[in-house]
Amino acid sequence: MFSCIKAMEEARPDLISDLPHEILRQIISFIPLKAAVRTSILSNTWRTLLIPLQPHLHFDSNQTGSEIMASLLKPCNGPELCKFSLINQEREEDDFTFLATKGVEKELHLNFSDGEQTKANFNLTLSATKQTTNLSSLRTLHLRSVNQFSGKLVSNLFSECQLLESLKLEKCMGLESVDIEAKHCLKSLAVIDCPNVVIISICGTNLESLWYKGVLPEIQIKSSLRLVDVVLDLREGLGEREFDCEGVLSLLSSLRDIESLTISGWLLEWLCAAGVSFGKLQFRFNNLKELLWIDSVMNRTKRDSLACFLNITPMLENLFVKIDQNLISFTCPSFNQYWHEPHLWMDYETVKSNASQLEHLKTVELAGFGNKEDQLVLLMDLLLKKAVTLRSMRVVSPENQSWCVSKIPQSQLKHTSGSHLKRMVVSSPSKDYFFGLTEENNSVLHPAIGHC
Repeated sequence: MFSCIKAMEEARPDLISDLPHEILRQIISFIPLKAAVRTSILSNTWRTLLIPLQPHLHFDSNQTGSEIMASLLKPCNGPELCKFSLINQEREEDDFTFLATKGVEKELHLNFSDGEQTKANFNLTLSATKQTTNLSSLRTLHLRSVNQFSGKLVSNLFSECQLLESLKLEKCMGLESVDIEAKHCLKSLAVIDCPNVVIISICGTNLESLWYKGVLPEIQIKSSLRLVDVVLDLREGLGEREFDCEGVLSLLSSLRDIESLTISGWLLEWLCAAGVSFGKLQFRFNNLKELLWIDSVMNRTKRDSLACFLNITPMLENLFVKIDQNLISFTCPSFNQYWHEPHLWMDYETVKSNASQLEHLKTVELAGFGNKEDQLVLLMDLLLKKAVTLRSMRVVSPENQSWCVSKIPQSQLKHTSGSHLKRMVVSSPSKDYFFGLTEENNSVLHPAIGHC
């Protein structure tokens, strides 16, 4: 029976794929560029819609690439994939090839990873200085695997983009520094997995979102008063650099007006170990409403450094703590000099008594913990004591099972023990009340927990 059904399905005509190419191109012109590119896996018909055109261009060292740029941004009725081979007649070793994917919504993806990868160190300066060209209408630019040979082309391309709103740099081997001057239009910047980057300098008066993932670089932010959303996913640690406490504090100070922050837990731990007392700093995160803390483990020093950081987030509304055991764990070094004073890792009761009230905290989600981990219990106890208006606390296990947390006084424990709900009861550290963990339906939607 099942073989008959399968035969009928295979014999059923694919009416959509049989449509003329002109109509199929029109269809994919209405969907986002990434989704349009994914249609190539549906069938050979869809795959042929994006067979790359392959222009071969000759250039010399004095040309700016205007011929290439004119071809990149000429109007198109649907997504287009082009393969460019640039041949330098003077230096054969400078030849390179790249793929350009164009979308109808003024979106351009450039991938320079085709062929052999070079790891030679180079710097990238992106400055929108020119007034009007064919590229001035570009809104989204995604650059992948930029190298020392393609860097000049990219710089020239960016200088033409006066209305660019979103820029992403990804997997650029050898890239040591990025200097971006974006004037008025750039709203979103992402630098992802560029392992050699040492310094990023950004000047963008309308920049709203900054996403960074990789090793900790020096990040200088100038004139970005509208910045609201920042991701510092430092999962690769320091790389080959030494820890610069002053540089990190300067970065945090420049971010003091943001509303949403994702940060690696080891960075806060190391700041405390270097003698930083967050309460003594000359700035506070008075506008911060959402904080996502990520790390491979929650131990005593990471928990205490998080508690110290929360003391300078008086308006925090949503707190997400995510443990990802796939992340690398970095051992905190010993410091010989201290920013304020040597940090004394205090006992839990002292940490709890020194923690500030979180008067606006409404939601807490603790992901990646086992249900009865000691650090989880202590963290829940701390937050329940300090979050006086808390509405929801949820624990999500490594298997993605979620549990709603409630506080049960000893006097009410007997009344709740007979409930038909799936519930676990865990004693608080002080033994004067209990945590009730009630299993939730996994179909319930939870807030997204940071990704780049």
